[in-house]
Parts: sequence; C-alpha cells; structure tokens
Amino acid sequence: MALQKVTFKNSEGQLLVGRLELPADRHPHNFAVFAHCFTCNKNLLAVKNIGKALTSNGFGVLRFDFTGLGESEGDFADTNFSGNVEDLVAAAKFLEANHEAPTLMIGHSLGGAAAIFAASEIPSIKAVATVGAPSNPVHVKHLLKSGIDEIKSTGRATINLSGRDFTIKKQFLDDLETKSLPETAKALRKPLLILHSPQDDTVGIKNAEEIYIAAHHPKSFVSLDGADHLLSKKEDSVYVGNVIAGWAKRYLDTSEENKPLKTKHQVAASLNGSDGFTTEMKVGNHYMIADEPESYGGNDFGPSPYELVSAGLSACTAMTIQMYAKRKGWPVENVEVHTSYSKSHAEDCENCENDNAKIDTFHREIKLTGNLDDKQRARMMQIADKCPVHKTLHSETQVISRLISG
Repeated sequence: MALQKVTFKNSEGQLLVGRLELPADRHPHNFAVFAHCFTCNKNLLAVKNIGKALTSNGFGVLRFDFTGLGESEGDFADTNFSGNVEDLVAAAKFLEANHEAPTLMIGHSLGGAAAIFAASEIPSIKAVATVGAPSNPVHVKHLLKSGIDEIKSTGRATINLSGRDFTIKKQFLDDLETKSLPETAKALRKPLLILHSPQDDTVGIKNAEEIYIAAHHPKSFVSLDGADHLLSKKEDSVYVGNVIAGWAKRYLDTSEENKPLKTKHQVAASLNGSDGFTTEMKVGNHYMIADEPESYGGNDFGPSPYELVSAGLSACTAMTIQMYAKRKGWPVENVEVHTSYSKSHAEDCENCENDNAKIDTFHREIKLTGNLDDKQRARMMQIADKCPVHKTLHSETQVISRLISG
C-alpha cells in the first residue's frame, strides 16, 4: 500500500487534510471516497482497515477529515450535515482534478447518510456503500440529548462525545431537520450496499431496513452479525472492506484488471507505452508485476528484472540444499538465501583497475539452521553451487528471438 498525505479546499476555502491510499503493486482500477462517522476522523482504526482491504483489491481510497475535525481547518461548531456533504463533493473534485473521478462512495454511520446525499450530486459515482448508517440524519439528535434543551434555549451547548467536548449550535440541528434520507435514497438510482450489525446499539438495525425499503434496485444488504457500531474488532472492518470491494466490482469498470495475459511459453511479459516500466507478467500459472524503482523512473510496483533473476537464484539454491539434505537425512530445519546483483570486478581479475573489467556478479549469503557439523555445512555450500539456476548463470547460454504477429 502507498500512502500519501493530500490537501484540498472545501467550498468555504478552508483546507481539508486527507490520506490517499493506493495499491502497492498496480495502478488503481477505480477510486473511492470514504466518509467517516460523526465527530470521528480519517484515522479511526476501522476506517484504515476498510481502506487497506480496498487497496488490496485494486482501489485507490481517499479518506479525509471533515471541516473542523482532525487536521482539517475550520470550527466544528460552525459546521453542519450539509457542510459534510459539500466536503465530500470537494473531495470528489480533488480526485477528478489530480487522479481520476471517483466511482465509489463509502460512508460510516452519519457519514453513510452523507455519502448517499453526496452521491446524488456527483455524476461519476456509480456505486454507494453504507456501514451502520442512520435512515435519517435527525437520528444524531439522540447522541446530543444531554444538551438539546440548552441548544434550543441559548443557541449552543458543549457536549461530551466519546470523551471529547464538542460545541453544537442550533443551526446544526435545524440543518438536520431539512434532510430526508429516504427521499434521497429513493431518487438515487445507483447501486446501493447497506451493511449493518443487528447488535448495533448506537444506530439500530431498523435504520438499515428503512434505507433498504426506500432505495430502488439494485440494492443489497449484508448483516455484520456480532459487530459493534464502530467496528472495533479488526476482523469486522477488514471483512467490510473486502465485501464492499467484491460487491462494487460488479458495477464498476475493472476491465484492465480482468484481462489476464495468455501465452504458450513458460513466461510472458506485456508493457503498454503509457505504463513506464510497470510490466504485467505471467510466470507459469502465476500473475505478477515487474517494475523499476522510482529512482530509475518506475513505479516500484514489483521487482526489477535483475531482482527477478536474483530471486530465481535464491529460490533454486534453497530448494537444492533442502533436497540434498533430505536425501542424506541431515537435520536442516531451514535454509535462508540472501542474494544481490551488481557489476563488480571479477575475483583474481588481472585488469581490476580497468572499469571495463567489471562483470555481472551475484552476491549470495546462505544461512543454515539445524544441528549440523562443520563438514556438513561445508558440503552444503558446495551443493549450493550445483543448483540448476547457478549452473545456468555460469554456462554459455543463447536467446533465440523471432517476431510474431499480433
């Protein structure tokens, strides 16, 4: 996973701070915007876990702090639900301007309600997922019940939520009263996934039913049985992320990801002109990415060609040693082979002062774990040099190439 700190401005010109998570081994096939829960922030553990699960499935995920929360500018007391929706629209515009327009909107708790409202205003959004969302933003009032009377009489109140004090103004409550989530969900006409726990004692399961009934098909419901409202168990939030990823791919374009490379050979590589050095590979029955480091102009999405060669030498060495040890009945518990590639002067080189005398060199270190005597260890080092890849690197080889038609 690649993590970037990003900033963008909301409709009031205030700076919002977020984190953009990208897959570690590929370009994202789609981007998602995540809306966190009421008074939470982008760093809630559940939000991070959901994001990681999505990036492992090829999504780019933007999570950010709403105005007045976390690292973002603004006074929370001056915000309201409509402002959260506007922040999500601003986040979508940021992605469109700097990466790609988001196609997936995700919201947790009150952020789930905001996600539905925002999705109706963002044309690029093709699918929406909510987690523990209230069927109406007014639901938040019950969290503020200790200060409702004071808010109505004086216009504001300081309320403690999850151990932190927040100032809530009357305009916040008035704004909630103007929002009808069932009507918005009914008019949304975009695929909707509703995830909710029957044991959620903060936002009851009835809310999920009301959203589901209001929305049009295609709509889906997944029960998060046993989870609490904040998805405090890691396995619950990771599950949510994986479910959203699997569900969303049915409605989003992931065509580039779904075109496996085909070949009659043992290995094939494919590189588009626009991909720099990021190369798709089919190695036997396995698919992977080869690349170059960022310092060399690559994306570092996968090992470099020489790292792949070094990997083959390391793996072959370990396999050969273990195969020999098993045949001899020697107690080799583990073999570690560490290999690096460089251009170095040949050992015993007569012209070492001449840079042209440098040759391809693989530096290999071998660690043997087990109850072995010195003679056995020495023999193992001899066997290492007999591994097939080692022999290939030392032998005269040929590469026969021919051009084939597309």
